[in-house]
Amino acid sequence: MKPKDYADLHALEEEFWWFAGMREVTAALLDPIFSATRARTILDAGCGTGGNISWLARYAGNGKVIGIDVAAEALRFCAASQHERLIQSSATHLPFADSTFDLVTSFDVLVQLPGTRSDEQAIRDMHRVLRTGGIAFVRVAAYEWMRSGHDEALATQHRYTLNELTQQMRNAGFKILRTTYANTILLPAAAVRRLLLKRIGLAAKGSDVTPLPPSLEWLNRFLANALRSEARILRNPRASLPAGLSAICIGEKR
Repeated sequence: MKPKDYADLHALEEEFWWFAGMREVTAALLDPIFSATRARTILDAGCGTGGNISWLARYAGNGKVIGIDVAAEALRFCAASQHERLIQSSATHLPFADSTFDLVTSFDVLVQLPGTRSDEQAIRDMHRVLRTGGIAFVRVAAYEWMRSGHDEALATQHRYTLNELTQQMRNAGFKILRTTYANTILLPAAAVRRLLLKRIGLAAKGSDVTPLPPSLEWLNRFLANALRSEARILRNPRASLPAGLSAICIGEKR
């Protein structure tokens, strides 16, 4: 990622439709698991510019949320937002003792890890640092055929199917509690746009995480509401979405 990408991410992650809506989806899936308030230790493995560190505090009670990221530029933005529990490290080699955390989150991080089987190594390390009964929440970009200029800008190594992600977590020793796709409502429009642009040789360049032009700001609420609609569906613990731009797997360490 370029410095401008980090700056855009930091500026947008509070209100931009993608981040706001996906937090609603995450809450729909995690709230039933962490309904009782108690002190927990939480790790955001690949915290970026820190938007989810404060948000995850809802599950920490009187505990703490720690953020790690391999990029010093990202951690500088975290520090500017007054986050203090920060470590520069790769998600493939978590610098923590075994059985340290109650919850480990990985939001669109596995897709960016370079190196053969580095994603599998990261999942194994998440399992290692979780306490027995601890939860891993892993979200990744879905479908390799949906690759676009956004993936090139973010150095995306691989996009997953839900079955692929689930099997990797199961192989690492997790008991799978829940799986689903997300960003389902917008998948058809995104697929048509990306595939059509590829076909005519006009594939979009650069990250999709950029401010909307003033004439399209109304889209932010519309798109966020689409994700909120999915979150309402996923509040049913038996519900799952059959396809989407993101794949999500929740596993428990037994």
